[in-house]
Amino acid sequence: MEFLLIATAHFLALLSPGPDFFLILQTALRLPLRYAFAVCAGIACANAVYLLLAVLGLETVRQWPSLMLGLRTLGAAYLLYVGILLLRAPMRPLEASGPTSFVHAASLRQQFTLGLMSGMLNPKNAIFYLSLFTAMVAPQTSLAVRGLYGLWMAGLVLFWDMGLAMVVGNARIKNRLGVWIFRIEKFAGAMLALFGVFLAVD
Repeated sequence: MEFLLIATAHFLALLSPGPDFFLILQTALRLPLRYAFAVCAGIACANAVYLLLAVLGLETVRQWPSLMLGLRTLGAAYLLYVGILLLRAPMRPLEASGPTSFVHAASLRQQFTLGLMSGMLNPKNAIFYLSLFTAMVAPQTSLAVRGLYGLWMAGLVLFWDMGLAMVVGNARIKNRLGVWIFRIEKFAGAMLALFGVFLAVD
């Protein structure tokens, strides 16, 4: 029953579009699927770090005001930066080549870093997982079982995001959305910038 409760709460949180969703969206549309998968892997690794803290019962982390403030400030600046890059990007067809910003870079390492930083610099990820384990996992639950919970959630984040990337990156869907790519990119940039603003003032 405990696992069912936390798995349901976690899945419902995944259904809510956040910064990660818009990063995956623009990457899957602009670049081959492997680069979107790299973003997904970075996001999953960031989630795994916060899950590890939660599994180990380090809920006191969220009681460190300076750490949470630093994460919020860096996260807001990062999302604003990426959002502005997308908003300023010139109109380019899907197949365009040539110099691009790091958001559109055909580099597995850079796309992985993009996803990792998005997840790590979002303090809401830390708060969510720490709150979830504090509120829903009984103190007597063993470390091994907590670890299995964490593995399940980190794996689900990875496969859910990869599934999203596969849908958006499907050739037929890309072709249909190709004429809208410029508007989609600007919308993604605006949403990321808004997430940054909301994170800064929250």
